[in-house]
Amino acid sequence: MKLFTLLLLLFLSLSLHAQNIVLKGKIMDSSDKFSLPGATLRLENTGRHTVSDGNGSFEFLGVPVGTYILTVQYMGYQVFKKEITASDEQQHLEILLNPIGRKLAEVHVIGDMAKGQAKGLNQQKNNINITNIISSDQVGRFPDQNIGDALKRVPGIAVQNDQGEARDLIVRGLAPELSSVTINGDRIPSAEGNNRNVQMDLIPSDMISSLEVNKTLTPDMDADAIGGSVNLVTRASPNKQRISATMSGGYAPIRERGLYNGSLIYGNRFLANKLGVVMSGTIQVQNYGSDNIEAIWSNADGRTGLSQMDIRRYDVQRIRRSFSLASDYEFDARNRIEINAIYNWRDDRENRYRTRYTNMTWNETLQSYTGRVRRQTKGGLDNSANRNTRLETQKVMNFSVRGEHLLSSSLDFDWAASYSKALEDRPNERYIQYQSPNNIQLDQDLTDPTRPLVLDNYHDYSLYTLHRLTENHNYTEEDEFGFKANIRFPINLIPQQKGRIRLGTRLRAKTKMRDNVFYRYTPIPPFSDMSTLPLIDISGNNFVPGSQYIPGSFVDRKFLGKLNLTNSDLFSEAADPSEFLAVNYHAKELIFANYFRWDQNISDRTAIIMGARMEWTKLDYTGNYVEIQEDRLEQISNKNDYLNVLPSITIKHQVTDDFIVRAAVTTGIARPNYYALAPFVNSMPEDRNIEAGNPNLRATFATNYDLMAENYFQNIGLVSAGIFYKRLKNFVYQYRDLNYTSEQFDSDFPNLPNPILDNDAGQWTFRQSRNGRAVDLYGVEIAFQRQLDFLPSKFLKGFGIYTNYTYIRSIAKGITIAEGEDRTGLSLPKTAPQMFNGSLSWENQRFLARISSNFAAAYLDAIGSSSFEDIYYDKQFFLDANATFKIKPQLRVFAEATNLTNQPLRYFQGSEERMMKLEYYRARYTLGLKFDL
Repeated sequence: MKLFTLLLLLFLSLSLHAQNIVLKGKIMDSSDKFSLPGATLRLENTGRHTVSDGNGSFEFLGVPVGTYILTVQYMGYQVFKKEITASDEQQHLEILLNPIGRKLAEVHVIGDMAKGQAKGLNQQKNNINITNIISSDQVGRFPDQNIGDALKRVPGIAVQNDQGEARDLIVRGLAPELSSVTINGDRIPSAEGNNRNVQMDLIPSDMISSLEVNKTLTPDMDADAIGGSVNLVTRASPNKQRISATMSGGYAPIRERGLYNGSLIYGNRFLANKLGVVMSGTIQVQNYGSDNIEAIWSNADGRTGLSQMDIRRYDVQRIRRSFSLASDYEFDARNRIEINAIYNWRDDRENRYRTRYTNMTWNETLQSYTGRVRRQTKGGLDNSANRNTRLETQKVMNFSVRGEHLLSSSLDFDWAASYSKALEDRPNERYIQYQSPNNIQLDQDLTDPTRPLVLDNYHDYSLYTLHRLTENHNYTEEDEFGFKANIRFPINLIPQQKGRIRLGTRLRAKTKMRDNVFYRYTPIPPFSDMSTLPLIDISGNNFVPGSQYIPGSFVDRKFLGKLNLTNSDLFSEAADPSEFLAVNYHAKELIFANYFRWDQNISDRTAIIMGARMEWTKLDYTGNYVEIQEDRLEQISNKNDYLNVLPSITIKHQVTDDFIVRAAVTTGIARPNYYALAPFVNSMPEDRNIEAGNPNLRATFATNYDLMAENYFQNIGLVSAGIFYKRLKNFVYQYRDLNYTSEQFDSDFPNLPNPILDNDAGQWTFRQSRNGRAVDLYGVEIAFQRQLDFLPSKFLKGFGIYTNYTYIRSIAKGITIAEGEDRTGLSLPKTAPQMFNGSLSWENQRFLARISSNFAAAYLDAIGSSSFEDIYYDKQFFLDANATFKIKPQLRVFAEATNLTNQPLRYFQGSEERMMKLEYYRARYTLGLKFDL
């Protein structure tokens, strides 16, 4: 910090005596005055160059007074060249670029889709670090409703789905918690209680200006992004009035219900163009569901069979609302401020009807499996919020203010303060479950283990008695306050070559808490058998996994919602600590960072970034020790802190103007998930299980090596190939000991009561997150995209290709499943070994059609106590199609169809044929209008 202060004072003093000026301006499209980010600007014969930012703005610091030739290059546009005179006053230029097709008649006129690609590719080309950038125009050319679905088109990214929509991102084969997600550079908190994952299905895709996937980090970026850093850039104020509106309706065959979407954007500049404002809002109402079967396999006594199986039906209404405001004000040519806000709010209303065959064990006498059947209805209170459904509300919001200041012609200063918050609220969530007698005969048909079947002949609901009636309220909240400040100044160590120093500081103060409560209810007088209650019947007809699966009858959700559980004359209430006390926790994290970054051009074609980042992390966590049988509850607190020093070097070499090679050696960390760090212990003597947090978990540290070669086409396109290698130390995995002893508990938790002492008989199972030794992960990425305007006929010129392929392999070491026993030959969980995107489009001036595919191979999702219990996320192949027709320049009609392959979400246990989860969503169809003025 002292070094930072001394350098700041030194260069501030020097800059006050400088006789140089600042050249500033903005790059725009000549036809619509849309900003063009990623343009390359050069003052010829000076070694000075810069790149326009996300708003199309640029600046040259410390330019001596004189006359220069300014050159501007932008893929898909004509080269701009003009003589300018730098006087003793600050210069502000407005540069309008013309598309290539407007001048060269023999070249196909650049289309809307190509313009969208150009914005992303120009930024990607001019970045020194390895990135993938997709503009909102390009996102809009795919039928992607949320950010997660849009990001799955990027090389090296796989997704995990929820109700048919992309939710969790896996970047370069690393689990979601090993990557970061930001909005305009500010971290997004997680709305989920267990982890740091950002729910990507929460934010509509049309709220974003561009998606930036940084696969290598520079010292000025937050270090906790081993897989990569995904930055969601919201819309900036336009250069003139903009009004855009979209309305669409759709159909979901899975429940034969409607889909409704609408969005509105308004932006303009006021006060002699000093004040810019853009507001946008989106609402999406999706009505659909899923059909699901699930199984747990056992291998007792060498006999492979089912220990449990579910048949499930989900009815879902998902409502997404998003509102954003962005404004900027230029006080003068040297001082500018921005205020941004975005608020995302998603309501999921869900009913689930579940038939569960449980406690299934082999009966030698009957030569069959026996067990029991349970029929459960999930719903919620009958009020205006829940509407007899389980309501899950998730909200993510970000508010920020930023300032940019030219302290002199050679000293640039910027700062930002932000507040972000995420929460998940599940109020009045209700379950009612009836069960059959125990040890009834449940034959299993395992002829096809990919579709195992339990032969259920127990549909006499007069035999079913009430098992559980419950209501819970789950609440999770995370917030983060952030502040950062940076200075930048030129430093010319190599004559005629650009050099810059950046220094900065960063503060992040985070809190996270989970506060759940769970109650069991006993009816007064007791409910009669299941047949006496209002029931709904769900047949196997049109049940997507197969008509052989018959869910059967369930208690009506409306009956469940209308129960007056708070009336003590009708129900007795009892809290169930085993369901919530151990999962509740409170966490505080303080992260303080300083960095040094040196950008230096070695030659006109070679640039280098060197630097280091220091991050100090302070933790303060509180959890609970819970022992249900003895009714023990104690609060446990733990504090910890650590320092990480993270050096990096990045090199970019332009072999030609369009052929670029990048190489990087960087370091990064990943802090363990919140709940894994919480100092809790949950003892369940009835089940002989102990689960515990691990406040001594170390952050995962990674050293990353990257090499990427890219060739860009001026008529908008790219071919690239790259390799990468990551060495992770102290990765986190789930440890499981099936023979946990009293002595081990005393050793692990010397200050806590030992629950095993009074229950020595039998085996205990212990689960805890622990650090493995190391992971070696390496991969290859290949990408190609181009408008095929070099083909001979006008029709063929309209075709475009977008495709990429990623291969990843990992080897994990140091995974222990029991004392003294290591598992070998395992990959890092959530490492998809192969990913592929392919898209073929055709476009002219009025019509666009595209068919798109997305594939991810099967991968290990969670490690069990043996290979038989390992859980895998199965391969997926999605096929989507969309088309747009321009009725008028300002009005378009579009149609979209997603999941044409009816791709299920599938897990398997140990071996591919042993189905663990199979969930279908069917295709979805949308038709709409888009107005853009």
